[in-house]
Amino acid sequence: MSAFTLTGLPLFSDYELIDSGDFRKLERFGAFLVSRPEPQAIWSPALEETEWNAMAHAIFERKTSSGAQSDDGNWTLRAGMPEQWYISYAYQDLKLRFRLGLTSFKHLGIFPEQAGNWNFLYDRLQEMSEASPSVLNLFAYTGAASLAAKAAGADVVHVDSVKPVINWARHNMEASGLDNIRWVVEDALKFARKEARRGRVYQAIILDPPAYGRGPEGEKWLLDKHLNELLGYCREILDPVKGVFVLNLYSMGFSALVAENLIRLHFPEVEAIELGELYIPDRRGMRLPLGCFARFTQGF
Repeated sequence: MSAFTLTGLPLFSDYELIDSGDFRKLERFGAFLVSRPEPQAIWSPALEETEWNAMAHAIFERKTSSGAQSDDGNWTLRAGMPEQWYISYAYQDLKLRFRLGLTSFKHLGIFPEQAGNWNFLYDRLQEMSEASPSVLNLFAYTGAASLAAKAAGADVVHVDSVKPVINWARHNMEASGLDNIRWVVEDALKFARKEARRGRVYQAIILDPPAYGRGPEGEKWLLDKHLNELLGYCREILDPVKGVFVLNLYSMGFSALVAENLIRLHFPEVEAIELGELYIPDRRGMRLPLGCFARFTQGF
């Protein structure tokens, strides 16, 4: 049985999607407004471009080369706009603090639409906290899900292939008053394969894979080519008695049904899978889709 849900942004006082359209989004992170490209916002915005530009403290534009846009770009900053600042997130007893930064790939170090998954992990892992559940976060980026898991009482292994990103995640951990996360700079697929060979078992696994990427030793990750193999290793290392699994898919526009098919293939005993589409509403109520997810719990 599968249940499909549209999952909007939980209460997040330090974040707001102000407007969206013309392939861009205007967002508030704490005290600062940021304008960035957004390929899914194909409709017209509510505000005029001049209003966006007047409101935004930072505007990102992709570089162009021979008429084509590249993934990286440049920021234009208003006076007083810092290149790094902090925001906070709260849910029940979960209190997190994140350092944001203006990267050359338009990202700021956090994906607010994932807040619903942070809450989900926090709730499920708290129910297991007396047993100190082990959590594996692959493609873990700057660590919001890792922090939510750690705050719930879990032992967390945080894996990312980029050392500066690991350092950023460690800074977020310290800013949130947490400690003792295990940091691993390694290719996610290679690490999962090793853990399966070692017979390691985790009570929760989190996957948020990109469309493509490189490991620290030049390993190539291609989502459509390698995700099925990775799920096979996850099957071997997820606790079959009591486990939590979260898979996010934003890259390449994959449907939640792709995630469901993969889970049913590798975890055929799972009875209930929650499927959903993540979105953030702007001020006029347009719902900006920002990927899909599939998740399940077993033994609860």
